Amino acid sequence: MWKNLKNQLWEWRGIFIAVPTVAALTIALRSVGGLQLLEWAALDLFFRWRPPEPTETRIVLVAIEESDIRKTGDWPISDLILAQLLQKIKQQKPRAIGLDLYRDLPVEPGTEKLGNLFESTENLIGIQKLVGDAYGESVAPSPKLKELGQIGAADILIDKDGKVRRFLLSMKNSEGETVYSFAVRLALIYLQQEDISLELIDREKFKVGLGKTTFVPLRKNDGGYVDVDAGGFQILFNPRSHVCRGKIEHCDVFETVTMTEVLENRIAPNLFRDRIVLIGSTAASLKDRFFTAFSNSYLTAPAGVEIHADMTSQLVSAALENRPLLNVWPDGVEWGWIGLWSGIGAILGWKLLRFRWKAASILVVGGSAIAIAYLAFLSGWWIPIVAPLLALVGSAVAMVGYTAYIESEDRETVMNLLGQHVSPKIAQAVWSDRHQLLKEGQILGQQMTATVLFTDLKGFTRITERTDAEQLMFWLNDYMKAMSAIVLQHDGVVDKFIGDAIMAVFGVPIPSTRRDEIARDAIAAVSCAVAMGQKLRSLNQQWQSQGRPTVAMRVGISTGMVVAGSLGSRQRLNYTVLGDSVNVAARLESYDKSLLEGGICRILIGEETYRYIQGQFSAECIGTVPLKGREKPVKVYQVTEV
Repeated sequence: MWKNLKNQLWEWRGIFIAVPTVAALTIALRSVGGLQLLEWAALDLFFRWRPPEPTETRIVLVAIEESDIRKTGDWPISDLILAQLLQKIKQQKPRAIGLDLYRDLPVEPGTEKLGNLFESTENLIGIQKLVGDAYGESVAPSPKLKELGQIGAADILIDKDGKVRRFLLSMKNSEGETVYSFAVRLALIYLQQEDISLELIDREKFKVGLGKTTFVPLRKNDGGYVDVDAGGFQILFNPRSHVCRGKIEHCDVFETVTMTEVLENRIAPNLFRDRIVLIGSTAASLKDRFFTAFSNSYLTAPAGVEIHADMTSQLVSAALENRPLLNVWPDGVEWGWIGLWSGIGAILGWKLLRFRWKAASILVVGGSAIAIAYLAFLSGWWIPIVAPLLALVGSAVAMVGYTAYIESEDRETVMNLLGQHVSPKIAQAVWSDRHQLLKEGQILGQQMTATVLFTDLKGFTRITERTDAEQLMFWLNDYMKAMSAIVLQHDGVVDKFIGDAIMAVFGVPIPSTRRDEIARDAIAAVSCAVAMGQKLRSLNQQWQSQGRPTVAMRVGISTGMVVAGSLGSRQRLNYTVLGDSVNVAARLESYDKSLLEGGICRILIGEETYRYIQGQFSAECIGTVPLKGREKPVKVYQVTEV
């Protein structure tokens, strides 16, 4: 059991190296911000894929458009016009009024009237900008509204790519006082009638409850963020889907009327009743626009008042209906998630053999990862998707490279061991079964039934004494090349050359297990021997005409159990077979050399070989004879077809 486990672990060693390595590199790349923009882009894509949501009926926008500015003839609009607008809205008894206009300075005429209206409207919230940034300096609140404690922070957080994906619930001012955001102040006023307020749930984790939902502050590396400024109490922005059917992208999100329509009483008499009303500019000339996941140009980017409306809607909907917030996984879970896809990619790159299968599987599995991340997003979870895809592809590529390297080593091993000693057919069979045959650069030892063939030349010693060394080598090579080619033609393996002797094996290295397969190998060996004799006759005629020596040959063939595998060191490794059948074949070749007298090729076979070739070749029994080195006598047959 331990041995099998050890073998399995060794077989999977590439996976064990590639998976953690690729996962660690991906996590490292992600931790330095290399994937941040791509993760943001993926999140934006999920927002655009999300099905449209119903129009938010609890919020109404009073937009100050270009036509309103042209009609008043001035910007900012005077305190008098603003007071008239607020009075019209107040008459319809909204739950909360949000004034998304800076009023740190008076704009005569009508300043006194506006101040009196501020004092009499307890559900009115104004704005201030607490922190200066690249988009402008800090802006003080209306003195009157600050005195009344009716101010919210209108600071909008913008990511490095210029988009809004998070927002503030609260922050500290320069005096260290907590200031709630504009959206929080409006939501809390609206939720008072539902008897809902903020509750501190966990002081250590800064966990805050609001109705049916709970808020946890964003950390600097949450989701796709890397080292983001997480000052204040921030949460992820989860706006309603913006579906554009008209000239502006936000047309289906909030019911919107213009300032002029309100002032001229061209609205329904109860339009604002029991709702949150936000007043702000949407005029393009004022450049109060912010890019979100739904923005594809500056003209389609929502105005600041619409951003605040979306934030307010997110808070109210979460508190009343438990509309999902965007949550994130802890770092450890995200790392495990990336590691999982790294493992899947490595297995696909390793197990699938054809490249097109690998590529197709990566596409399918990658699509599955995207689908899982999207479904998680619909359920309120922002989980990594770019990093897992990178790990998936990276591990697959790593394993393809690793597999190619191992295959090149295996191919080199096979070629070094077998070289030119096997036919293309056997070489292909060996390569197809290389995973079962090869281990650690060697062909594994296997016990199998095979047929062994030995040949030797008669009188070779006398020829070496009479022939020039150079000519002798040319002559012997002609013989060896011809005989080797015949072995390969009969699907045999040339095991070795021993001087003028040849050892060949049939039925290796792919084991023959059925009787018909073993018989096929025995018949191939005898056919090979007959063909060798015929070829030698032709060579003798050629050599005689050239004045070269002529020879006769002896062949011994035996079928039985052998052990086949590679022997030697890594510097010199040979594929060979061992066993009693090898010894028997060698002894049959050298047995009673007088049997060759007057012939060109004498073929002796053992009883086991005869059983398999009976009826295929003419053979006669010589008798049961003792062979050198064996105690038990062997029944010997001579093939008479040469």
